[in-house]
Amino acid sequence: MSQELAVLVLTSASIGFLHVLAGPDHYLPFIAMARARRWSLARTAWITALCGVGHIGSSVLLALLGIALGIATSKLEALESFRGSLAAWGLISFGLLYFVWGMRAAYRRLSHQEEWEGGPPVASLAPWILFTIFVFGPCEPLIPLLLYPAVKGSLFRMALVTGIFGSATILTMLGIVLPSTLGLAFLPMARLERYRDALAGATICMCGLAVQFLGL
Repeated sequence: MSQELAVLVLTSASIGFLHVLAGPDHYLPFIAMARARRWSLARTAWITALCGVGHIGSSVLLALLGIALGIATSKLEALESFRGSLAAWGLISFGLLYFVWGMRAAYRRLSHQEEWEGGPPVASLAPWILFTIFVFGPCEPLIPLLLYPAVKGSLFRMALVTGIFGSATILTMLGIVLPSTLGLAFLPMARLERYRDALAGATICMCGLAVQFLGL
């Protein structure tokens, strides 16, 4: 392996790892929904991985389209920024709606009324809602990484960058989500149990707010 290729590989892996750590929206929504809906670890893992694939795949397609059409990097970055706003507002809206329903469910539990354990229709669609949001969510660091080997005319290096960046991203997401989900199951949260859906909604909403207004 040449020194240049080694640097490209290391850079792709490092940026994939760090961009997940820096963005709580990459893991907190899955931890919150897994706890609220009592997903198994296997279900949590495939939902997280699926959303990661959608997150990366949409940016790869956008980058390839930009390369094929000769679109300037600045225009691609502007489009990514617009996609980022859509994804952030998607998280905010979904989280807020889920929080409102969660508070209603908490009141029913507190009043010893019949619990709607199945949740609202939006709860059963949560994996696909999150997937759609992540497809719109930009993966800004990937586009510059792909443009470098594209300029060199190397399809192999473009595929290598995509594979390494994608693997680092998804593995980091799983490496945070699964232990955190498992750890929460052992915490004494009985008093907060009735608010589990409301807390999940609030967490997702705050993630969206952090992305939109704090640039996380």
